[in-house]
Amino acid sequence: MAGPSMLPTLANEGEIVVVDRLSRNLNPYNIRRGELLILLSPLDSTRTICKRVVGLPGDIVCVDPTGQAAPSTEHVKIPRGHIWIAGDNADASRDSRTYGPVPIGLVQGKLRARLWPFPAATIFRPNMTYID
Repeated sequence: MAGPSMLPTLANEGEIVVVDRLSRNLNPYNIRRGELLILLSPLDSTRTICKRVVGLPGDIVCVDPTGQAAPSTEHVKIPRGHIWIAGDNADASRDSRTYGPVPIGLVQGKLRARLWPFPAATIFRPNMTYID
């Protein structure tokens, strides 16, 4: 996984991270808003992507279909068995604004921690608040 879509959370390249692949097998629906996931790309199943969960099944997300920083103009209800994902660097991310709701079955694991570079080592925790 390389690229600018998750800046500043993740660098373009050169980081060593811990990915939890076990929990998806135990309970694939135990996904929380704000978690960082490793997924197969909905457009190319040979590519792996990293994105943040911003919506869960049943949530309604507000989307600007143009991808511009403007008031939301479209509401999408996330269907059962799907999630809404986004890159932290929206200007450089291909995410659910392009894919639409993503099947949970594409989730390969959860990003748990960054080990290297050492000064930036951290444990990743969900950091989103749900607005009702």
